[in-house]
Amino acid sequence: MGDWLPAGGRGTMSDVPTLRVENLTTHFETRAGVVKAVDGVSFSVWRGRVLGLVGESGSGKTVTGFSILGLVDPPGRIVGGRILFQGEDLLAMPPARLQAIRGARIAMIFQDPMMTLNPVLRIETQMVETVLAHEAVDRETARQRARDALGTVGIPSPDERLRAYPHQFSGGMRQRVAIAIALLNRPDLIIADEPTTALDVTIQGQILFEVQKLCRERDLALIWITHDLAVVSGLADELCVMYAGRIVESGPVEEVLTRPLHPYTIGLIGSVPSRNRRGEPLRQIPGMTPPLLHLPPGCAFRTRCPRVLGDCASEIPLLPAGVGRTVRCIHTDVMVPA
Repeated sequence: MGDWLPAGGRGTMSDVPTLRVENLTTHFETRAGVVKAVDGVSFSVWRGRVLGLVGESGSGKTVTGFSILGLVDPPGRIVGGRILFQGEDLLAMPPARLQAIRGARIAMIFQDPMMTLNPVLRIETQMVETVLAHEAVDRETARQRARDALGTVGIPSPDERLRAYPHQFSGGMRQRVAIAIALLNRPDLIIADEPTTALDVTIQGQILFEVQKLCRERDLALIWITHDLAVVSGLADELCVMYAGRIVESGPVEEVLTRPLHPYTIGLIGSVPSRNRRGEPLRQIPGMTPPLLHLPPGCAFRTRCPRVLGDCASEIPLLPAGVGRTVRCIHTDVMVPA
């Protein structure tokens, strides 16, 4: 995604983005071969803005988020690229420096809040220790900050909730606590990995509202990883669509969703039930995502694409497609938006 600042942004064209990912490449070495889970991914996100990272399961979006935080475990490893956080390359940092940034200036919200919460410790203990791990403040100051964070994400009776254990919360409330923990050290960047997927629609809407408000009020940058186009349509400012480890389209969210260019994006939008007429069969993308060990040459989507031509077997770069837009397709002139 190019270094442009969308209309309505808080900065200027000369601003350094909070995060700039350049040609990020993450591989998993298996007995069967090398899996290119993330293959040359680039994008930027500015303070006060929300970037949506969208794709099917296995598209590489979660591995991208984990790579930014240095959380990729063997046999996975980052083999190339740069991850510039406020101008500093995270991949070139000493482990101690990265550890100091992770959880403080960059935080992550996981799909399962129990990846954040310890089931045998009170919420107060977990939140206070999170503050003390990164700042030299007294416990009372840390507790007050924890209390305020719970109130910020809409949890009533925060003093009572601090004394509770995770199992005493509903799924939605646990996710709110996880978001509060992510906010404790006032990060500049939050990476949220499908944090509302398991929640009912009402709770999901409440959390999305709180997150968007926090992003604007605190001027923090947010990467929202999801497979749900309905979620990003009302949350994100910019959108990157991933397929088979690569970004295939990017741009302002409204433009991408109303005028998609890549056939995969068109297929994703067309498969949303609300876009199908009553009584008609649900439109689907034909076929299955090819295994990353055996991707076809050229465009990875060509085995499922209704517009495939002979030159799609050649390597296709991410091409400019107007102001702030890119697409990994050489036949956008024959595309018909869904």
